[in-house]
Amino acid sequence: MNDMAKKLRVGVLFGGRSGEHEVSLLSAASVLKAIDPSKYEVIPIGITKQGRWVASADAHRLLAGHPVSGRPLRAGDPQTTAPAAVLAKGESVMVPPVPPEGRSAALIPFEQQDAVPGAEVLNLDVIFPVLHGTYGEDGTIQGLLELAGIAYVGSGVLGSAAGMDKDVMKRLFAAAKLPIVKHVAFLRREWQQSPKKTIAKIESALKYPLFVKPANLGSSVGIGKARDRKELGPAIKVAAGFDRKIVVEEAVGGRRGKGGKARELEVGVLGNDRPQASVVGEIVPGKDFYDYEAKYLSEGSEGIIPAKISKALAKRVREMAIAAFQACDCSGLARVDFLLEPGSTARLYLNEINTMPGFTSISMYPKLWEASGIAYRDLISRLIELALERQAERDETSFSR
Repeated sequence: MNDMAKKLRVGVLFGGRSGEHEVSLLSAASVLKAIDPSKYEVIPIGITKQGRWVASADAHRLLAGHPVSGRPLRAGDPQTTAPAAVLAKGESVMVPPVPPEGRSAALIPFEQQDAVPGAEVLNLDVIFPVLHGTYGEDGTIQGLLELAGIAYVGSGVLGSAAGMDKDVMKRLFAAAKLPIVKHVAFLRREWQQSPKKTIAKIESALKYPLFVKPANLGSSVGIGKARDRKELGPAIKVAAGFDRKIVVEEAVGGRRGKGGKARELEVGVLGNDRPQASVVGEIVPGKDFYDYEAKYLSEGSEGIIPAKISKALAKRVREMAIAAFQACDCSGLARVDFLLEPGSTARLYLNEINTMPGFTSISMYPKLWEASGIAYRDLISRLIELALERQAERDETSFSR
């Protein structure tokens, strides 16, 4: 058996249909560059913004930000499900897999299904879904991989879905008796049918300034700040363009007598049933708050690792991060974000959990673990080990009598 046969085959899945497509490309490029070639044979697999799965040369073109040739194909479309039809067009795509017989897992290039007897299939040991946001971090791709019986990095269906929905997430935090900010959640339809009633509902429960967020989106996409009623309506309209559910939160700090803006603390969590927390970091936004532009486009945002806080507070933050991870039934990895109230009270609030945080070599999650003693390449290897560990546990479970 040669060295290549001994290596684990790892599919790095990136791109996707969400508004965080470009962020995913950056994360995946870093993973592909840093992953240990002595341990893994890496297979890049891309998903275009139209939902088309591509591999090989097309995956590399997508990773580089170049257009992928050919008409987008979607699994389940009647006109594209016959392998012969794909062969006739000369197009090669990757589609959601059919679980193979036995315990082995595979993603099969679409044109090879039942079309070329004996053709090589894309057998994989594990998939690293470097996908952020909708259709990647929300339990959808996780459900697909569960059906296929393929080990994958990160949280399962429930943890991913709960970590994406800010309303459900906060309910789980509250049930675990973790401190959260005051908030109101409502559906886009409520807002469209009765905007005045919705604003009255918000103002009766919360005080300005407010943050308005799509419930199911990451990387601070669609988030707006409303300092008064005049700004509230437009902020809701923007958020409603990204999701059917909107969450409005009361700002921590920033009001009279509160002594300034809240401090934003972040912790990395790593593990399955016995998760560990990294050192605590702090984000100092270059803008009024840490929105998408502040994270990825503008200058001035600063990450401080470790955060300049007391040992007692750091211990509390790390313990709460693990509690949040477990409350949402997460596994593998997550970044947990906190808000620390300014002034003498310095109350700590759990803000949110991110089950597939930005994963470039300079993103906060890898940097937090680097400061905790785990280098970027080793972190990738550890996540793959955790994925295989979790799959082995699944294989112990009986799903029928």
